[in-house]
Amino acid sequence: MALLMHAAFFLLLGASLARFLMRHPGETRTPWIIALSAVLAVLYLLGPVLGSRPTPRRLTWLGALVVVWMVLVVLAPSFAWCAVPLFYTGLRILPPRAALALVALLTVFVVAAQLRLATGFDPNLVLAPPAVAAVATAVFVHMRRQAVRQRELSVRQRELIDDLLRTRRELAATERREGTLAERQRLSMEIHDTLAQGLSSQQMLLQAADRSWDADPATARRHVLTATGIAESNLAEARRFVHDLAPADLAEGGGLEAALHTLAARETERSGGGLTVRCHVEGVPAAPLPDRVQSALLRIAQGALANVTEHAEATVAALTLTHLGDRVVLDIADDGRGFGPDRPAPRPPEDVRGHGLPAMRARVRQLGGTLTVESAPGEGTVLSAAVPLPHTGTSSAPAGPPAPPAPSAPSTPEEPA
Repeated sequence: MALLMHAAFFLLLGASLARFLMRHPGETRTPWIIALSAVLAVLYLLGPVLGSRPTPRRLTWLGALVVVWMVLVVLAPSFAWCAVPLFYTGLRILPPRAALALVALLTVFVVAAQLRLATGFDPNLVLAPPAVAAVATAVFVHMRRQAVRQRELSVRQRELIDDLLRTRRELAATERREGTLAERQRLSMEIHDTLAQGLSSQQMLLQAADRSWDADPATARRHVLTATGIAESNLAEARRFVHDLAPADLAEGGGLEAALHTLAARETERSGGGLTVRCHVEGVPAAPLPDRVQSALLRIAQGALANVTEHAEATVAALTLTHLGDRVVLDIADDGRGFGPDRPAPRPPEDVRGHGLPAMRARVRQLGGTLTVESAPGEGTVLSAAVPLPHTGTSSAPAGPPAPPAPSAPSTPEEPA
């Protein structure tokens, strides 16, 4: 709009000068009109150089511009229509009240100039200039308010964008922290259920070998060989951690069923005849079990059997995997010493994660399942982990009649390892 007003000013100034020269050629005031027109044009050109803020220099410039225009209007009333761009200039520079006063003054000069040009009284010449001035002022005020509102909206939008970016950064940082904590918890459970349990078994076997080294060398050698086998298994688990943190038994293929059979055979062999572990699978899965479910159930079985070996004093343990269509259930039972309500299994504080039963509960909870433990003194322990499965549209019933209960009772040590 500023460019439009600048162009309109010079167009009106040129038209007014041309009209005067055509109507009044050779008059004595002509040189003054031409000189004042040139001064007015030069003054107007200096305006953008001084800026738009109401500084003293800017106000002095505006006063000189208005005075030169008034002198021109007195000498040649046809220059009155240059007032419209001057309205805009005054409204831009002056405060609202001063700008309105200037517009009123310029309007009075325009009306007086038009009446001088008229041959008689014409109401239009009295009413038209104020109407034009009012419309020009209203348009400018409205546009300025819109500009102020737009600037405020822009500032608000920038603030909202900054808030959004800051919130996204904070959210990303929070998610990274939560992911780091979750990964630490998962790694602690993985290490406890595999490497830590294996090292504990090795320690027990080597201590037993040390005690029987002189009295029964054959038994001591057997303990050392068993500890060596456990070390090899732990080495495979450690390498698997480095690769993708999946259980080594699952990585060999065959799925969860084969991994449980392998686990049962290995724990039986490690015990040297002290513990027999059986594995039984009921039903057929409608679809392959998710990797997370297989990994979690295998880790639960490993941790539970480690607890049986270390705490339960059992001779027989049973792993039972049951496919029920909408869920899969893993039962670990043993015929160990068990525990009763008067001597519940010790539980570490809730903030201690990745150890024994709390680790198993955490694994099952992450999958939306439940973990239950049933036990009685002298009757063993039964641990049952039930995990829901995604809906497949079909159900799979057990392949035959339910298997007889495991010897004595199911198994989880009364003390979390």
